[in-house]
Amino acid sequence: MKRLVALALAASLSSVAFAASETYVLDTNHTKPRFEYSHFGYSNQVSRFDTVKGTITIDRAAKTGAVDVEIDAKSVDTGYALFNEHIQGEDFFDTAKYPTITFKSSKLKFEGDKVVAVEGNLTIKGITKPVTLTVTSMMCMPHPMAKKDACGANATAQVKRSDFNMAKYTPYVGDDVTLSIPVESIKQ
Repeated sequence: MKRLVALALAASLSSVAFAASETYVLDTNHTKPRFEYSHFGYSNQVSRFDTVKGTITIDRAAKTGAVDVEIDAKSVDTGYALFNEHIQGEDFFDTAKYPTITFKSSKLKFEGDKVVAVEGNLTIKGITKPVTLTVTSMMCMPHPMAKKDACGANATAQVKRSDFNMAKYTPYVGDDVTLSIPVESIKQ
């Protein structure tokens, strides 16, 4: 009988530990990844992607989690329809062959209770490179309209276009690209 009680207690404690992990689904209306690059040195151009889906899983007690994001590369928005088509071509995103961009985390880094970085793999045009997203702000709280728990964050990273076979017009159009990613997500 003691063994049965001990086994039941162990099973309930493991389910409590498992329950500490929370999954959030990206709010596609408020998650619009942006990218910025130098245009001939005249100015920095900023564009974004309008269609994103993914999940964030976080266990604050264990200081672990995962980020899994898929971006529809055809949803690129430069503010100019003709240019949208141009950068979807073979020289840049080649969306006919590679319609999605993905980011899959390998590790969340914490300082105290705050996530400060997300290490992972970014895949563009079938090329995967390690990227570290620096989390510049993050907050979790009940969402005042959705009436569910929500988390939001802002993250940045630097990548090179040439690393992803998109070096056309370098060095005139900058090879260095700043990624700026605002994220909002709702707990499931």
